[in-house]
Order: sequence, then C-alpha cells, then structure tokens
Amino acid sequence: MQPGKHLMACEMVIENEINHGAKRKDVALTYAMTIRSECAGRPTDWTRINATILAKWGARGLAAVKKRAWGIVEGRIDPTAN
Repeated sequence: MQPGKHLMACEMVIENEINHGAKRKDVALTYAMTIRSECAGRPTDWTRINATILAKWGARGLAAVKKRAWGIVEGRIDPTAN
C-alpha cells in the first residue's frame, strides 16, 4: 500500500467480500489493509469485523485470516501468493 492510501469503510468492505463469496486469503488482504489504515489513524470496529469472519468461518477461520493478514503487514507473506 502506498503512503497516504488507506482503506475506508473497512467493516463494510469485509462484510461485502464475505457476502459475495470471497475466499479467506482475499479477506486476509483486506484485513491487512485495515490494520494499516488503523495504524494511520482510521478508527476500526474490530468487534464487528471479527464477528463477521467468525460467523462465516469460525474461530479457526478467524485465526487463519489474522495470521495471513499480519504476515502481509509484516512483509513475510506475498499477498498474491496462494
């Protein structure tokens, strides 16, 4: 993500992705962008986001999304990789 470019309405974006059949890896990328946006000062309703993910994929799915998202944020995971 480029400096100054941040995701807006993160909660709605993730809910929309899940409602339209996005895969966990795709949601993880959006989750990573949300982490970066929050670090830049954008408030985020993590309870809402995590509840949406939990409802779709359960606790293991949420853990997998978070793990991949943090890997993307930290540069350990290429977001285009499977």
